[in-house]
Amino acid sequence: MKKSVKLSAGAGSALLLGSLALAGGLGATSASAASTESTSMTLHAELDPLNNSGVEGMATIVFQGDHAHVHIDAYGLAANLPHAEHIHFGASARHECPTVKDDTNLDFRLNTTDGLPAYGPIRKSLTTRGDTSPASALAVDRFPTAPMGAIHYDRTIEVASSTLIRNIEDGKSVLVIHGIDYNDNGKYDFASAGKSDLDPSLPSEATDPAACGVIR
Repeated sequence: MKKSVKLSAGAGSALLLGSLALAGGLGATSASAASTESTSMTLHAELDPLNNSGVEGMATIVFQGDHAHVHIDAYGLAANLPHAEHIHFGASARHECPTVKDDTNLDFRLNTTDGLPAYGPIRKSLTTRGDTSPASALAVDRFPTAPMGAIHYDRTIEVASSTLIRNIEDGKSVLVIHGIDYNDNGKYDFASAGKSDLDPSLPSEATDPAACGVIR
């Protein structure tokens, strides 16, 4: 008998992600702090579908001081199911979204591992609450669901890594949304695509990439 799993997660509204280069050169400590707080950088990612998901959307990331505000609007997702969202970066990656050429095992779909040469490993997990590190990559209970097939994600997160910030600014980071209900039965199950390449206790439907966009 095939196992069937329906995963649920709360839809989040407040999110934390960012850190920015300090605006320097002011003598007084208070003046320097004020300069840093006033420095901001706004970046965007146009989200296009993967795996014929039909998912589209837009993400905006505004860095302010040592935080970043992340806002994502995405449509066409599997309704009422959790969708993991990550910022990916890898020094040896191509800094782009994967294509059908990355389907190395020729199973006619892209799993998360297939996409790694294009977008690199996870650097930030865009959860609705709590930890946003790669350790929360599969925290399915803390990723947004998609009521009526849409996600409206809004949270400010902390980004401590200056390397990550620099590569996001340089257009080398990629935002990926995961989760596809291939057989349209309203749940993530093992029937259509088997086990996840990331965690065999989860269906591939829960972790396969559904949308992707380079952050520019």
